[in-house]
Amino acid sequence: MEKIPPRVSIITPSYNQAAYLEQTIQSVLGQGYPNLEYIIVDGGSTDGSVEIIQKYAGRLAWWVSEKDNGQAESVNKGFRRATGDFVGWLNSDDLYLPGAIAGAVSALQAHPQVGFVFSDVDSIDAAGNRINIMRFGDWGLLDLMCFRIISEPGVFMRRSLLEQAGYLDLAYHYLLDHQLWLRLGLLAQIKHVQGVRWAAARFHPAAKNVAHAASFGGEAYRIVEWMLTTPEFQPFLAGMQRKVRAGAHRLDAFYLLDGGQPGAALKAYWKGLLQYAPAVLPDWYRILYALLSPLGLKKLREGYLRRRARRLNHEPNDRS
Repeated sequence: MEKIPPRVSIITPSYNQAAYLEQTIQSVLGQGYPNLEYIIVDGGSTDGSVEIIQKYAGRLAWWVSEKDNGQAESVNKGFRRATGDFVGWLNSDDLYLPGAIAGAVSALQAHPQVGFVFSDVDSIDAAGNRINIMRFGDWGLLDLMCFRIISEPGVFMRRSLLEQAGYLDLAYHYLLDHQLWLRLGLLAQIKHVQGVRWAAARFHPAAKNVAHAASFGGEAYRIVEWMLTTPEFQPFLAGMQRKVRAGAHRLDAFYLLDGGQPGAALKAYWKGLLQYAPAVLPDWYRILYALLSPLGLKKLREGYLRRRARRLNHEPNDRS
């Protein structure tokens, strides 16, 4: 008798993303994984999203469309419904790449001591063109504490650990995933699966990381204070506080620069350099861009991004 593979629960929170939602749904259902539990939690969309969800209702384990208090509450509704051994969370404008679920299951089974696994992730634009590849390292809890950010659609977790950690904190709206990864990292090891890309994160004008870029830094600073006052983090913070604060400043600067605020980004970078320069110096090219941006280099940067996108889209497709 053929052995049934572990059940995997995928949660998609949705709110007025009809332009991308069907592609997201198809990327999950098209995985061909034989023991899939797919849950969609819509926040009361009025743009045709509900009609799209209804098209696939027969292949969903559960779905709902009702008003909520934001993304964290929506995802938590799905988490509470999940019955899978492993859980993934895919926003309604992102995509899974072929073989993502099977690859994540294989990695989790191969490393039973690991609480969650994550891959590199493609960045795509509104039209679905690859514009970048977000490459991560073999990072652990200490790296996450210093605001090494991993991309949420590339993460798959053990449900037992997720329930132990306690789901998403409703107090966070921008770095809610990172705060959860930190809590999971306190409980078990984490693992970067090298050489694969399981997902694509979409960057478009309405996405939070574009429309509200300047808000991410504020939550990074809140997370620093939360870690400093959480007893479980104290053994890891010895001798690391300046590095942790520098990481928060670096993240703040990163989003400020992407949000079109080079002056504010420079101030954040300067604060980070004063705290712990080695944590910030890898961003030297972004610091240089922030310094030169008043000289009218926007068109130069746009040209560079177009050339990079063309190069990436002509790379061999090694997304498995």
